[in-house]
Amino acid sequence: MVGLSVSNEINITEERLFENILRLWQHYGRQPRRRELAEEPSVISQSPYNRRYGSWTNALKAFIEYANSSEIGYQKRKSANTKNKLRVERRDPSLRLRWKVLKRDRFTCCKCGASPVLKVGVEFHVDHIMPYSKGGETVFENLQTLCSTCDIGKSDL
Repeated sequence: MVGLSVSNEINITEERLFENILRLWQHYGRQPRRRELAEEPSVISQSPYNRRYGSWTNALKAFIEYANSSEIGYQKRKSANTKNKLRVERRDPSLRLRWKVLKRDRFTCCKCGASPVLKVGVEFHVDHIMPYSKGGETVFENLQTLCSTCDIGKSDL
């Protein structure tokens, strides 16, 4: 398939639709507008949202309801390096958990205060305060919002 790309994808999962909304919310530092679905960094147009939810407003309501619902799906296991303490299996926070951390931190970097409202193009990472590699858990209290510059500079220190 040389030079061909998907132009009309159907049956997009709810998780992908919500990830796209979160990507836009992070990018703009505020609730995204419908017209912004046609611009970068959005990878999904408004049509799939209209098909699934009837309107952009209903899609945003469904996203907020999903993101604010309780965290489910974490599987725990015993970890050898934490002396039989239960540890969250996943290193990366779920969509819900990322949303809650970004919202708590007001879409602003906890180190330098960078925000997409103040500077266009700020990219956020949800980072472990105590590094995962050193036994830090993927829980709300151990996560923070950092801009890409601060997160890359921090490493696992």
